[in-house]
Amino acid sequence: MPNVNMLLLPGDGIGPEITAEVEKVIGWFNANTDYDFVTIQGLLGGAAIDATGEPCPQETLDKVDMSDVVFLGAVGGPKWDNVDPSIRCEKGLLKLRKHMDVFANLRPTKIFSALAEASSMKPEVMDGVDLLIVRELVSGIYFGAHNEGDERASDEMLYTKEEVTRIARVAFELARAQGKGVCSVDKANVLAASRLWRKTVIELHEAEFSDVELSHMYVDNASMQLVTKPNQFDIVVTGNMFGDILSDTAGAMTGSLGMLPSASLSNPGKPGLFEPIHGSAPDIAGQGIANPLASILSLGMVFSASLQDDASAKLIETAVEDVLAKGFRTGDIAKAGEAAVSTVEMGDAVINSLARLAQEATHAA
Repeated sequence: MPNVNMLLLPGDGIGPEITAEVEKVIGWFNANTDYDFVTIQGLLGGAAIDATGEPCPQETLDKVDMSDVVFLGAVGGPKWDNVDPSIRCEKGLLKLRKHMDVFANLRPTKIFSALAEASSMKPEVMDGVDLLIVRELVSGIYFGAHNEGDERASDEMLYTKEEVTRIARVAFELARAQGKGVCSVDKANVLAASRLWRKTVIELHEAEFSDVELSHMYVDNASMQLVTKPNQFDIVVTGNMFGDILSDTAGAMTGSLGMLPSASLSNPGKPGLFEPIHGSAPDIAGQGIANPLASILSLGMVFSASLQDDASAKLIETAVEDVLAKGFRTGDIAKAGEAAVSTVEMGDAVINSLARLAQEATHAA
């Protein structure tokens, strides 16, 4: 297999800690498969502000342009909360996403059987949950005009028909390939941008994807349905802000945001951006207790979404299932009184599981 040039952006908070565990898994694949990942590191977020005065310097963007894949740890923290709004950590993340044009953010929520008790929801409600939120990532209210003031402020939610069409097409194509349905989430009863969203989704469905089941739901109802009847959803497609909120809501199902990976994709041939959705968790940074599984699962999405290698993606997912079944727990997913392992120990457990699974596959062949 050819080299895979991979840019690592550890970022802030627990970002460097969980990125180090991803590097271990990359090293295992380099040593035990035909892959040759070539990794370099770059600066983003608070780390970039401290070093360069900018949250996303040009040097980082130059490295992005030379990469096949970009992995992000996390950005932000209280240290940078009071910097000028124009250089906040979040501005760097938005700039990176816009530069890469990673408009399609895929956020899967899968319930691992070993973690059923970690969920705040009843097991019978969680039975069969395996959903994917397809979030538009480079438009909408986060990228519209912002007017700040002491007495009056506004944020513009702007979508074009082209922007809605391309994200809806991603959702429909995934649904068609998997034999699933699509639920489009908006707020069309109130927002003009949502009325354009719904109209455009319907037009695309009728023109190209009439074989795919399509439903619509207002975002407030969708929030309620996610925590009452989550197994009714297959693929949810929605805008930037709504997707941000709903995917965090989905984290309650898994018992921890530390279990949720994501992939952000652009057009074919352009690098994708892969990251856990848990944020920088500054309250536990540097303590060695962060959960690296969302990051490792995000690496699994590198294989499936960017390298078209479902077998390696499944290997990583199976290794994660294996360590959970064996009782390995970081603090965020441990039950009261249950022993917790460190970030490094969890990463090592995944490596050991990968080695065992690979050996078993060799013997079976």
